[in-house]
Amino acid sequence: MGYDRLFMAKPLDGIRVLDFSHALAGPYCTMLMADYGAEVYKVEGVDTHDMGRTWGPPFQGGEASYFLGLNCGKRAVSVDLKDERGREVCLRMAEKVDVLIENFRPGAMARLGLGWEEARARNPRLIYCSISGYGHSGPARDKAAMDLILQASSGLMSMTGTEDGRVARCGHSVADITAGMFALIGVLMALRSRERTGAGQFVDVSMFDSMISAMASNFAYHLGSGNIPRPLGTAFPTIVPYAAFPAKDREIAIAVASERLWAAFCEAVEKPEWMTDERFATNSQRVRHRGVLEAAIAGVLGRRAAEEWEEVFRRRGIPCTPVRNLKEVAEDPQAAERNMFPAVIHRAAGEVRVTGVPVKLSETPGSVASAAPLVGQHTREVLREVLGMKDTEIDELVRDRVVVEGE
Repeated sequence: MGYDRLFMAKPLDGIRVLDFSHALAGPYCTMLMADYGAEVYKVEGVDTHDMGRTWGPPFQGGEASYFLGLNCGKRAVSVDLKDERGREVCLRMAEKVDVLIENFRPGAMARLGLGWEEARARNPRLIYCSISGYGHSGPARDKAAMDLILQASSGLMSMTGTEDGRVARCGHSVADITAGMFALIGVLMALRSRERTGAGQFVDVSMFDSMISAMASNFAYHLGSGNIPRPLGTAFPTIVPYAAFPAKDREIAIAVASERLWAAFCEAVEKPEWMTDERFATNSQRVRHRGVLEAAIAGVLGRRAAEEWEEVFRRRGIPCTPVRNLKEVAEDPQAAERNMFPAVIHRAAGEVRVTGVPVKLSETPGSVASAAPLVGQHTREVLREVLGMKDTEIDELVRDRVVVEGE
């Protein structure tokens, strides 16, 4: 079954989204919405644009690859939010859409006259989603936040790093992406509620809350034991062996998460004596004697190449994989089969490979419909289509730089 059926119905067809977000958490959320059929109007200022447009190199055709990869399927509108007429354009658009998404600090949109109260007065059915670092309440409400800061403040970084205690940032922007996913979940729940009540609502998503929820198993360990997790490299605190080990040529990750798999692993590495060693007889014993066992496993695995071990383990049903780089993943036949790196055509950058849709739906599949937009690329057509503006009205706004249209 193919997953690139662009002209089939999509689950969010008919949903209109006014997107004031920038950087990562918000744009990731609205990109997913666009992939699954929502009409997303990306609003940027006339002089200040999404900061993601500057996050490079690399650049493709003068456009930051970062931005190109996170804003597919959207239509760009450039409006001066500090001009009264520009704010009125945005409020009029808020009257016509189903969802508004922003990820500024709490209070920033209200200071522009575009906050929840102002928007709700124009459209009581509006779902207004605000993504922020710490949420719209509490003593940390007004703290500045970026992904790195939330990885640290949420506790994630305290248990991510080397065994000697040096902490490390997670290799991808997990706090931003997690908040973006929870924002999408929140919007979908609010839309479902609106079907019953007819009323919109405010969706308050914080990166801090999102990370705590996403680390539910880690906090369960801490709350249940009182122990404070420490960095373990690639290892896991409650399962052994569950880590990456150096093979002859590269590292290989293995996950032996049951006694059945432990027996299969001992057979695979030709160490039957480990099965009868009381230090390794149960998972709890293996956790207690982690240092001895992991050193012994490293000694065995270092004798053969990672791919050889992968074949040995896979035959016995043991979860494993060589630790791969992004180039290897981008060229993986499995990724190709799942259409996870489709190509789109951008007006300035030409052909651009981007990430595909993560959820495959049998009847209403999502897809990447178009490349990321240029600044103000769709200003005129969106103002015509959504607000019914005439070209003479738009020409006046363009002349006064209340709006900017792309070339």
